[in-house]
Amino acid sequence: MNRRFFLRGAAVLGCSVAAHPMLTTLTLAAGEKTLGENRLVVIILRGAMDGLGTVIPVDDPLYAQYRPGLSDLGEAPGALTGGFALNPALSGLMPLWQAGQLGFVHATSTPYRDKRSHFDGQDILEAGTGTDVAVSAVRDGWLNRMLQAVPGLSAETAYAVGRDALPLLEGPAPARNWAPDLRLRITPATERLLEVVYHDDPLFRDASEEAMTLSDELDDDLMAAAPLGAKRLSNNEKLADFAAERLRGESRIAAFSQTGWDTHANQAVGLAGALKGLQQTILRLREGLGEEIWGKTTLITMTEFGRTVRENGTKGTDHGTGGLSILAGGAIRGGQIYGPWPGLNESALYAGRDLMPTTDIRSWAAWAMAGMYGFDRTLLETSIFPGLDMGSDPRLLL
Repeated sequence: MNRRFFLRGAAVLGCSVAAHPMLTTLTLAAGEKTLGENRLVVIILRGAMDGLGTVIPVDDPLYAQYRPGLSDLGEAPGALTGGFALNPALSGLMPLWQAGQLGFVHATSTPYRDKRSHFDGQDILEAGTGTDVAVSAVRDGWLNRMLQAVPGLSAETAYAVGRDALPLLEGPAPARNWAPDLRLRITPATERLLEVVYHDDPLFRDASEEAMTLSDELDDDLMAAAPLGAKRLSNNEKLADFAAERLRGESRIAAFSQTGWDTHANQAVGLAGALKGLQQTILRLREGLGEEIWGKTTLITMTEFGRTVRENGTKGTDHGTGGLSILAGGAIRGGQIYGPWPGLNESALYAGRDLMPTTDIRSWAAWAMAGMYGFDRTLLETSIFPGLDMGSDPRLLL
């Protein structure tokens, strides 16, 4: 028996399975002074975001040739630098770019190659390993391993949105998980019964107490924060609001995921919708954190792989290799596109079909953690990201 089976069984007593940490997509962790005042936010974009359609190489005529049905966006993309432009669905982020608080890493990927499976790609991304390590043998995610390297950590209450697992933060380091619409509806008699039944089992007892405490906290927050006639918040807004609230307090690290990036068909609509949701999350988070905390924040998005350079027959793109990472926050050295650009010539494509990866996406997270928390390079390359070569310092942070 474990916490998973406890929470499944508790559903019979009226406990929502949304309380299950394996069904959540946002987690926050709190550290003591060893993490300082810097905040790290990691967003996993599940489904393989199309980096080429997000940060568009508008000055390369090959792009329109490869994507005749996708290159006309209806609106003018926002001019960036180096012949690139930003998808108009992210136009609300242009002020961050101009303020030096938004950047991008193009043509980046995990070491995963060729099979292009969402499940395998996400497993490798969140385990933080190379292909020489069997993911099935990894018992924790890379962000949890980072927390394990910090002494004296304590767990902080966490909210999670969605039904996806978040292996990124699984492991022995303390962290809590939660979903915004969790309700624990049991009678006082049932609550007392649970206390008696699980009294001598620390695992079940602690899980039960945590679930009931989180539910009570949510009810209190909703009563205090929801004025009469207030509009219903989207999941993105709920997620960002709670993350900001916690990061203004003791929490220093937040990780969550967003879905909807698998754009095999009608990509113009699907990608725009996903990008607008991501934009809403970033802007809402910035607003909630306030200028001072946002100035100490580094946000990084990661996706399992990119998408094909050529559009397919259904005006979409298929699973590719080289992808894109978005960087945001007042702590980053923004206003630029990081990473060597491989170009779109057919001879430069990976396997003749994908954007060629020129950097390991793990290295960007590693350099961010080195700059924020002072982690030793050897620790990052061997324990947190086994087998990683971080390369030269890109000077991501101010």
